[in-house]
Amino acid sequence: MILTVTLNTALDLTYRVPALVPHASHRVTQVIERPGGKGLNVARVLGALGHETVVTGFAGGATGETLRALLARTTAGQPVHDALVPTSGATRRTVAVVDAASGDTTQLNEPGPAITPAEWAAFSGRFTELLDGARAVALCGSLPPGIHVGAYAELVRLARAAGVPVLLDTSGEPLRRGIAARPDLVKPNAEELAQLTGSREPHRATRDARRRGAHAVVTSLGPDGLLAATPDGLWQAAPPAPVKGNPTGAGDSAVAALLAGLVDGADWPTRLAHAVALSAATVLSPVAGEFDATAYEALLPRVTVHEPATAA
Repeated sequence: MILTVTLNTALDLTYRVPALVPHASHRVTQVIERPGGKGLNVARVLGALGHETVVTGFAGGATGETLRALLARTTAGQPVHDALVPTSGATRRTVAVVDAASGDTTQLNEPGPAITPAEWAAFSGRFTELLDGARAVALCGSLPPGIHVGAYAELVRLARAAGVPVLLDTSGEPLRRGIAARPDLVKPNAEELAQLTGSREPHRATRDARRRGAHAVVTSLGPDGLLAATPDGLWQAAPPAPVKGNPTGAGDSAVAALLAGLVDGADWPTRLAHAVALSAATVLSPVAGEFDATAYEALLPRVTVHEPATAA
């Protein structure tokens, strides 16, 4: 199975409005609730791709109960197994407002509940148990209040000690400390990469991030695709054309594809092609953690993967 960790889970709410106008009242035409947080989105996509997944992290309060009930009703592909740890605080909500006229999305993210030392200890024990039998693990998203900034570095070391490949997808100081623990793969976006390395030139920054400890670094370039610094060289993958829609969860779908390629033993060009196609197909879906399967199949053979000239 593939294990995904979401320390700051969320109940995702998506509102669709005809047009989003500042300072105006809006009539919502559609409301969608989904279990959310980056690692849960990754797990739902992996399940739809046919991979057995287990999710862990924290869930609490009425929103946590709703999240777990929605997770149990996930029906696409393989079921997602719930190994979330209860917390006394209420799970946060995230609200995505989709402007139907422009296709743009506005995102509002709550901070999450404060985690106690006892709750962190309970999670650490659960995580260690789940590593037994995991083929790969993804550590995803922000840290809720109460968890120390070196938490991901600690979890990376536990996974490495258990011989389980680990992917890290976070930002800021947790990324800086986590990458020094030598994860197998990190997947920042361009802004996160610039904050980590101080460089806004993607090729230089991606290679610099790899020198900081990661076995491989895959950088999201938004609508321009992905850039990867790997042991096999530097690769760039791009969709045939930019797609418009709801970008929420597109990066999580890329993580899912990279994990699937890792456990399947695919080469890097294949992994990146699937990641770009799946990410674009997610933009075309109205809800994070889901993708347009028809678009995915159509986009995949049209993704370009090459070694950029700057690789030398």
